[in-house]
Amino acid sequence: MKWWQRHIAKHSDRVAQLNKLDFIWGRLQPQWNIFMESMTNYYSLHGDARVPLSFVVPSEDPWPKSCWGFPLGNVAYRIRSRNDFLGRYDDVNRRAQLDGLGFVWDFSEHNFLKFFRALKHYVRLEQGIVLQSTSSRERTIRVPYKFVVPAGHENGWPCDLWGYPLGSKCMAVRQKELYIKNHPDRKSRLEDIGFRFSGNASLGWLDVVHAAAIYSQMHGRILDVPCNFVVPTPPEGIMFDASDAWPWPEHLSGLKLGQRLKDVRLKGSYLKGRDAPTRKAQLDALGFVWNPTRGRRRRGLGYTAGKDAVE
Repeated sequence: MKWWQRHIAKHSDRVAQLNKLDFIWGRLQPQWNIFMESMTNYYSLHGDARVPLSFVVPSEDPWPKSCWGFPLGNVAYRIRSRNDFLGRYDDVNRRAQLDGLGFVWDFSEHNFLKFFRALKHYVRLEQGIVLQSTSSRERTIRVPYKFVVPAGHENGWPCDLWGYPLGSKCMAVRQKELYIKNHPDRKSRLEDIGFRFSGNASLGWLDVVHAAAIYSQMHGRILDVPCNFVVPTPPEGIMFDASDAWPWPEHLSGLKLGQRLKDVRLKGSYLKGRDAPTRKAQLDALGFVWNPTRGRRRRGLGYTAGKDAVE
């Protein structure tokens, strides 16, 4: 009540302003009314009710004088963490007032849901995958580390996600368990939509070795891929549930397999760290040519169902 005495009771003009609003002068009700008036004005100015902990109502227009100096962020935090003002008979009504402004009761859950929603939009807009039509095993979400949600209605993203650093958030989830620590249910929800916790580098290797295995099988267990080979896009009308119609899975279309394997030879890509021996063994088993003969004749890159690859 010290704040009340200092900022309201001794200022007749502020008391008059509150009276015009049919202010209820009951115990604790004055502070609640000041809080709600501050919250309403904050919502009008910022478009949400996510008040920073350190926020104090500035002593200037367009804020009402009755709210000047009110520690809105601190009071909101105490309501969220200690249920201040909510232990009375009118608890339901007050909660309803806050819910009407979009008050965030659990910031951890709120932030996770924002991340989860951004991922689903990314899958649909950037990867062109319809979640309902594919199983989690058939899709993998790959978000570049530097990806930030683009602004502008033409990009199809919701306004509240513009500027969201989705790429760095994905890395933090994988490396620091952001949002998912002690929340196995959240981890399961991410896995259900195709989020993988092994990181983009490991996911990239899985694509490479998958495509390499198909190429090796098509070429007599020899993995000697031309540098400019790119996994072909399927012809129109191909049904992916018909295993003999087209050898390449849809998610591998456009993969620059030749360049990736060249990088393996020349730069040691994917062959660093504890997984290096296993990956080398995988390539050897596929007949990988570590030292190809220069000037070799190009292999055919196309494919016809029921036949070997042709030029």
